[in-house]
Amino acid sequence: MPKYVFAYHGGKKPESAEEGAQVMAAWNAWYTGMGAAVVDGGNPVGQSWTVKTDGVTEDGGPNPLSGYSLIEASDIQAAIAHAKGCPMVQDGSGSVEVAETFEIM
Repeated sequence: MPKYVFAYHGGKKPESAEEGAQVMAAWNAWYTGMGAAVVDGGNPVGQSWTVKTDGVTEDGGPNPLSGYSLIEASDIQAAIAHAKGCPMVQDGSGSVEVAETFEIM
């Protein structure tokens, strides 16, 4: 079955421990709802840097990466359907970039 990378952009840091618990509960519910489709739940990432031939952008550029996951889905439309349930998409604080991976080795 094809695998897809979810590249997360945006989101916000919880302002309290209670809010942090609510955010984690939402993410855990989303992952649980996707079931076996989740290959690697991934993680948030630190500061993003963009490296190009003309230099390095320390702030990650216009749309820095904030995390990733790897899922399996029957096709891109099924992967997109999963991404629409992402807590950052649901609360409007971020977006999910969806791309199919290809095994070449």
